[in-house]
Amino acid sequence: MLRGIRPLLRGSTYAGMLFAVLGAFASLPLLPFAMLPALVWRSAPYGVQVALTLVVWAALIGAVGLARGTRRGLVAAARRLLGVALPDPAAASAPAADRLRTPLWLLLHVAVGWTGALAGGLLLLMGLTLPGGWLDAELELSLFGGSARPGDGWASWVVALVCLLLAAALCAAVTRALRWLAPRLLGPSAAERLALAAERERALAERNRLAHELHDSIGHTLTATTIQAAVAGEVLAADPVAARAALRSIEESARAALEDLDYVLGALRAQESETAPARTLADLPELLDRLRHAGAEVRPDLSGDLERVQGTLSRAAYRILQEGLTNALRHGAGGPIQVSVAAAPDGLRLGVVNRTGAGTGPARGTFPTSGHGLTGLAERVRLLNGELESGADGPDHWRLAVRLPVRWSA
Repeated sequence: MLRGIRPLLRGSTYAGMLFAVLGAFASLPLLPFAMLPALVWRSAPYGVQVALTLVVWAALIGAVGLARGTRRGLVAAARRLLGVALPDPAAASAPAADRLRTPLWLLLHVAVGWTGALAGGLLLLMGLTLPGGWLDAELELSLFGGSARPGDGWASWVVALVCLLLAAALCAAVTRALRWLAPRLLGPSAAERLALAAERERALAERNRLAHELHDSIGHTLTATTIQAAVAGEVLAADPVAARAALRSIEESARAALEDLDYVLGALRAQESETAPARTLADLPELLDRLRHAGAEVRPDLSGDLERVQGTLSRAAYRILQEGLTNALRHGAGGPIQVSVAAAPDGLRLGVVNRTGAGTGPARGTFPTSGHGLTGLAERVRLLNGELESGADGPDHWRLAVRLPVRWSA
């Protein structure tokens, strides 16, 4: 019993009725135009004129539903007044069958709205005027040839209460009907759901790409800067020249990080950001110099024609080596870091080998481990159809090895 009465006590029920009535009243400006054919055809029977007016009125309402932007406004209104969770319509153009759902919704919305407005208004008027014969109101009920007329006593109050309850129940029925129709006619179709899923996938891929950029560039710079600052602090009194060199390296690293950060923030703000910093294998010597200024001993082994590795592959190779070297700085135990790059027609091979175990450097053990580095590397390598191996290389070394397919540039 209480479950049936509960919808009558909710404000959302009457907000849905308001939504239905507003839709009905919004169709009134089209009615004079719908009456024009009937006014021209005056000789037609009255029933034909009414039917012609209704048909033209329905056609005009449906035409409004085909207008661009109508569905987006209806979805916003349904979310607010009906409380229905509806996604924004997809930006891509929908098939013709899907575009017809908005005119159908408008026709049903207007029909339900006028039915609710007229019937609900009549019931409300009866409920307010019948008790005690206010406004000289009278009611006569006829059924199967019999009739009954409540008098001015308690019977009129009972009938008035029933009318008010029926009006509230009608509001609940109208709201429920519109809530049932909204997801089916205003919600996404199968094609739109696919388009929305593709749009979400593109947004997720872009966020992941930006996360990789932040992790690779900013993470590496902060790691190198922290170690360089520690080195500068240790040698400041004993070797001012080395300390100044470390400080200059910190400045250069910070400038490079600011370029990367400016690009990522511009992309996150959906602005027309400047061209992304395109660091490639040609910038590898600069990266190795920054590591040396941080106190690391780097032993590069470069072979093959690296200039023929260009474009996306060269940029990805730079990021992979940057991440590998960052991990060597963070988690290595000091000692030489071996960096190998070998370009050949059958593939591009990248490698980073560093010592593990107890370290002696000033920054050893000061970096938290997020676990995102190797995951990001694996995703980057997978997108390039490459192969990645990482793990212990003997009792006291860690090895990162990547092989990427190569397409030589002409």
